[in-house]
Amino acid sequence: MANLKNIKNRINSIISTQKIARAMKMVASAKVKKFENRVKTSRPFTYELEKMFYRLLHSVPEIEAKTAVFKEPLNNYPVLLKERPIKNVGLLVLTSNKGLSGAFNANLVRYTLKKVQEYKEKGIGSTLFIVGQKGYSPLKRVADANGFKIAEQYLNFSENPTSSQAMLVASDMARAFVNGEIDSMEIITTRFKNMMSYSVEKWDILPLDEIDFEYTKEEFTDMEVEPSISGILSELVPLFISSIIFQAMLESIASELASRMTAMSAACNNAEEMIQQLTIDYNKARQASITQEITEIVGGSAAINK
Repeated sequence: MANLKNIKNRINSIISTQKIARAMKMVASAKVKKFENRVKTSRPFTYELEKMFYRLLHSVPEIEAKTAVFKEPLNNYPVLLKERPIKNVGLLVLTSNKGLSGAFNANLVRYTLKKVQEYKEKGIGSTLFIVGQKGYSPLKRVADANGFKIAEQYLNFSENPTSSQAMLVASDMARAFVNGEIDSMEIITTRFKNMMSYSVEKWDILPLDEIDFEYTKEEFTDMEVEPSISGILSELVPLFISSIIFQAMLESIASELASRMTAMSAACNNAEEMIQQLTIDYNKARQASITQEITEIVGGSAAINK
């Protein structure tokens, strides 16, 4: 009887877990469709903004250092766009605050450590800006051992990214860039492909690569700028940087939800298989218990009749 009770308790426990996994799958399925639409609608804007930004820079022969005092480091386009040797990279790592999303966060952490090691072998240091508790906790534990430091962590961002959050991250990274703490801005994120897949990628923001353009030379026609190139760049550079970060955040959330949906679907299937197997074991144990009881009754009756 004790064995039967244990099996029955395990079946009930797995059924409860299956209900939770099924509910999480349904929630993730509903949310991922919403974020899929947001990702697809924001991609053209980010692409066109990047295209316009490169066209504008193509029209400017050279950006000279200005003596003007900028209100925010993010507006200090002469320093942000100036080429300089890269001694320390700034990596923005986008992870989640919640688990139960398969290998989503583990893949990002593994990719980050791989990039840090590659830079270390080249004699380049790494400074991390981490979004999400699931990335901050494991990376903090191995920071000293892997020779990188964590400049900022953003653990209170909501599941619904906003442009203000992207602007906050962009401002922190720009401040570190202007102060000479980092010499590049890069993002480690995931690119959402579809409901079933995503890819971990590194996006480069600064310094600008003037060779690796996705646009043809015919698209780089000269632009007439009014009232001044300085005024335009001081506003366009913050928008350019924050929009790329915002796009990366949307891609990351969509990928996380897709990964969670897939993981919870697999959990539901595994739970169903375990329930079926345990039900078979329960029936076998119950049948053996009944057979044993019948055998004992028949044996006792035969002993009395003797």
